Amino acid sequence: MELDERVVIVTGASSGIGAATARAASAAGARVVLAARREDRVRDLASELGDAVGVRCDVTDQVQVDALVQTTLATFGRIDVLVNNAGQGLQAEIDQLSLDDFRAVLELNLVAPLALLQAVLPTMRRQGAGAVVNVSSGTTFADVPGTGGYVASKIALERLSAIARNELEGSGITVSTVIPFATSTEFLGSIKAGRAEAEAMTAGAAFDEPEQVADAILQLIRSGDARKDLVPAAYGGSR
Repeated sequence: MELDERVVIVTGASSGIGAATARAASAAGARVVLAARREDRVRDLASELGDAVGVRCDVTDQVQVDALVQTTLATFGRIDVLVNNAGQGLQAEIDQLSLDDFRAVLELNLVAPLALLQAVLPTMRRQGAGAVVNVSSGTTFADVPGTGGYVASKIALERLSAIARNELEGSGITVSTVIPFATSTEFLGSIKAGRAEAEAMTAGAAFDEPEQVADAILQLIRSGDARKDLVPAAYGGSR
């Protein structure tokens, strides 16, 4: 799917990969709906991009998800692409992993992408076309102590994406997954618990730029491929 004149919803669009994806999609001619809890940021970015709108949306709130879809349809009349980028980290070894923290991460990283997919599917089915890209994580490639709760949410998202893709085969709707490597964003600040441990673990690491992930997301939208990983071969990926 080419992006010119397409309507693209990007969640977690207030910074990092989400903001970079919104900019890249806009530069490619798309009309962009930027969704995030930080309303001031997405509204500022929307005004910078031009043919775009910023919407405050907590993607774990079904009422706000439904309002996001309705705002998009009221503004642009269609929905062509959904980029499920909003997410949160969690760092804790298994015996210290708070079940409440784990449930919260599952809610944001796994349940919310499904809720958004379900919310846009009726429109995409009527159109006979659509593209969904779910953002996973390169941490799924390794068994790093302390990442079990976070990795579980992202592995589940990858499998959910693959099965949704199979279920939607022939509908004109593709579901794809991008797997970023360590990326220079505000992600560490999102970590639900164990932020100090995560910062210590990644100190001195070489990070990709958000624009690299945004380019991969746009490639998936255009190609409709199932998956693209940005993990270097030295860490088990294909880059």
